[in-house]
Amino acid sequence: MPRRVRACTRCPRECRAERGAKGRGFCRSGAGLEIASICLHRGEEPAISGERGICNVFFSHCNLQCIYCQNFQISDNAVPSPCMSLEEAVDAIVGLLDGGADSVGFVSPSHMIAQMLAIVDALHAKGRRPTIVMNTNGYDKVEVIASLDGIVDVYLPDFKYMDHSLALELSGAWDYPEIAIAALREMHRQKGSNITLKNDGTAASGLIIRHLIVPGHTQNSKAVLKAIAEELSPSVHLSLMSQYYPTPSVARHPILGRTITRGEYDEVIDALERLGFSRGWVQELESQDNYRPDFSKPHPFE
Repeated sequence: MPRRVRACTRCPRECRAERGAKGRGFCRSGAGLEIASICLHRGEEPAISGERGICNVFFSHCNLQCIYCQNFQISDNAVPSPCMSLEEAVDAIVGLLDGGADSVGFVSPSHMIAQMLAIVDALHAKGRRPTIVMNTNGYDKVEVIASLDGIVDVYLPDFKYMDHSLALELSGAWDYPEIAIAALREMHRQKGSNITLKNDGTAASGLIIRHLIVPGHTQNSKAVLKAIAEELSPSVHLSLMSQYYPTPSVARHPILGRTITRGEYDEVIDALERLGFSRGWVQELESQDNYRPDFSKPHPFE
C-alpha cells in the first residue's frame, strides 16, 4: 500500500490533500486500508447476495457526509479509523470466500479506489477471481469509473438527488446531480441495461441503481427516477429502497426524524410504474424496521 498520496483528487471533492501520516482531506482518510468491517452480508438485493451472501468490505469514512447516513457509525469523517494491513484484509476476504461466498463488495470506495484495487490485485495474485461489486454513493468522477472498466463486474451505485439544494443540505454536495449522472452514464456504457447471471442466480456482470426514498422529499425521488429513464433507460435494473429510518443525528429533525409514510411510498411507486421501469426490486414499506447494522459487533448484520 502507498504510504502517502500527494494532492489527492480521487473523488469529485478534489481537495488535493496530502494523504499520509499527517495529511488529511475532506474524508479525513490516510493512504492505508481504513476498513471498518469485512463481513458476510445476506441482506443485499437477491442478485447481489443470493442465498450464500456476499463478502462486503466496508471502508471507513466517506466523500459524502449525509446527515441521515444509515451507516453513521463508520461513515463519520470525524471519527478516527484503524488501519488493516493488506495481508490482514485479504486473509479475511479469502476466509469468507472459502466459506462459500463468491462475490466481494466494496462499500463506500469512492475515496479508497487505490486501496480497493490493491485488494483486487492481491486476490488475483492468490488465484482468486471473485465477482467484484462496487457499492458506491454515486459521487464518483467519471474518469475514475472509466478506469475501472474490466475490473469491476457489477456496479451498485446510489442515485440520491436531482435537487441541488437538497444535495447540499443533506450531503454537502451541490454538484451531486451532475456528478452522479455522468458516473451512471459511464457505468451504463460499460454494462448496459442487462444483467448477466451466474448459475446460482447472482449477478456476474451488470448495473443496479439504488435509490433510497427520504421522508418529505418525494419530488426529489420522482425527479431521480425521471432522470434515470431519460438519461439512461427505463430498462435498467433499479432497487427502490424504503428502509430509511431516523438515526440519532436526525432523530429530532422536523422532516427526517420519521420514517416514510404509506402515501409517500405509494407516490414514488406510482412514478416508477408510469415511467416504465419493470426490472429490479422494490422494498416493502416494512423494510424500515430491518437493515439496521451495528458496526460495534463483529457481524454487523446478525
